[in-house]
Amino acid sequence: MLQASNGHAKLYYAREDVKNFIQYMVDEHDFEHIQLKRLFKSVEQQKSVLKAIATPAERKKKWFEYRPIFLKQARAAAGVKFWSKNQAILKQAEEIYGVPPEIIVAIIGVETYYGRITGKHPVFDSLVTLGFGYPKRAEFFLSELEHYLLMCREEGFDPSALKGSYAGAMGMGQFISSSYRHYSVDQNKDGKRDLWNSNEDIIGSVANYFKEHGWRKHQAIASSAQFKGNANEVDESNTLKLSFTYAQLNKQGFVADTPIGQNEKVALFVLDANKNSKEYWIGRHNFYVITRYNHSHMYAMAVYQLSQEIKQQWTVTAQSAN
Repeated sequence: MLQASNGHAKLYYAREDVKNFIQYMVDEHDFEHIQLKRLFKSVEQQKSVLKAIATPAERKKKWFEYRPIFLKQARAAAGVKFWSKNQAILKQAEEIYGVPPEIIVAIIGVETYYGRITGKHPVFDSLVTLGFGYPKRAEFFLSELEHYLLMCREEGFDPSALKGSYAGAMGMGQFISSSYRHYSVDQNKDGKRDLWNSNEDIIGSVANYFKEHGWRKHQAIASSAQFKGNANEVDESNTLKLSFTYAQLNKQGFVADTPIGQNEKVALFVLDANKNSKEYWIGRHNFYVITRYNHSHMYAMAVYQLSQEIKQQWTVTAQSAN
């Protein structure tokens, strides 16, 4: 993938690094030079995108501040409503991909509030702004820009028309361009993968993403834990990888509130319950899979806890209906 320079010229199409990118797309993927030049001539730098990417909520908030954003009664109720409306589709997705409805519903709830907030930023302009103006992650965003142009050609989208998050995530499931190309599915078999308007494609694509990242059917996600050891010796790095066996954590004084095999590989998460106290969680394999959607332990915990609340409410609703 081509590298961007640190230049900040306002007219992107006149910059050497942009000219090199355009030529790369022409040579590597047979794009028309004039088409890409026209696209880049219309780009406006998204200053709000550069500001937003520097301070994501997962980095600047504590758990007790982050959790209430997603764990609200209204969002859980909306999840139950979404589940009810799409019950047959969710059941089919679980049968095909092995991912339970509550996880799929919670992901869509956390990402876009069931389609209410899918993003207002022009995706092409955002990716150009980040690829050619955010050196820290320029390589990643240039790759996503490449995938975006290929995705638009494959799916018949107008590159200048789509809107999404500040980082270029799109649709109800907020797929970045590379994920859209690799993991989205045409679940309703209409010849296109539509993550904005087709609930079949949206639900199937989220489920397929988890399956492709190793979701294990009918296995636990996380366990809360009690701690009976020395608090000064606790590792609070919150590393996402499954770095311990449960036996090792048990030896340190952690006791899970649900059964875990002694040799099972797990992760430890220490969260700020409030300003003065901690809560302890043991992440299991499927918790790690959730972090493949967003590499944040707080994000995964929000998804997990919302999924449990939605499942509980759904069960009560289904029972009362019978």
